[in-house]
Amino acid sequence: MLAHGLRSSAPITTLIVAGGLGVGEAAQSRKILSFVRSAARCGVRIASVCSGAYILAEAGLLDGRHATTHWRRTQHFLNTYPKVKLEPDRIFVRDGEIKVKLEPDRIFVRDGEIWSSAGISAGIDLALALVADDFGEEVSQQTARQLVLYHRRSGGQSQFSSLLELKAPTGRFGALLTWAREHLEAPLTVEHLAERAGMSSRHFTRAFIAETGTTPSKAVERLRIEVARQRVQSSSEAIERVALATGFRDPERMRRAFIRAFGQPPQSLRRAARAEGTWSAYS
Repeated sequence: MLAHGLRSSAPITTLIVAGGLGVGEAAQSRKILSFVRSAARCGVRIASVCSGAYILAEAGLLDGRHATTHWRRTQHFLNTYPKVKLEPDRIFVRDGEIKVKLEPDRIFVRDGEIWSSAGISAGIDLALALVADDFGEEVSQQTARQLVLYHRRSGGQSQFSSLLELKAPTGRFGALLTWAREHLEAPLTVEHLAERAGMSSRHFTRAFIAETGTTPSKAVERLRIEVARQRVQSSSEAIERVALATGFRDPERMRRAFIRAFGQPPQSLRRAARAEGTWSAYS
């Protein structure tokens, strides 16, 4: 990896640090850490994707700053880098107990010239935001169309990449979540889910958060939003009927959930999906 060194043939304006396999070894490399610190001292804009935040944290660039990383690494990251103001998926730890935030989720975070994304797909959102920061929103939107991306989420919107895990999780709550996704019209309260899992409500909530990185109620809402979004975008089904079928019951409740998740109501997503159908892959 370092056979050819880390020197650049041209001045660097933005440094993006990727995560994934090997990030632990990279975070302990003196050459890599020195390079990242040197870039920061020169005023280079630095961004991390997913677990790449470990490298920035190990270099000391995140001390006292807001940042995020993949939700599966929340507990370890918090324990390893307590000086970082981590913004995980509504979960944080206080006095050894897992608690839930009240503010919106984050898929990427900007603190000055340091950016970080919550996951790999969120890294695409971050990259488009960098484009918008440099060249304006119109160029960013053109780039998204060129890449045939549906839309670009802002940093204050939900980390929906974790829905991939919630849809088909492999842990002990996998069957429960699969069942919940097939019965979204049911109440699906914490008590209901805990009973089906054969656990007390309190123990179930703690175990669920520890395994999935989110609360049972939030997981259910995400499943509802994802199914509702698919139905809204792919059909002309009445919004009221979608809300009823996916467990929101009240269209206004579904509208508020969509705004929290996507920054826009169901009708806007439907219009955008129809407009997207007219795009050319080469536009």
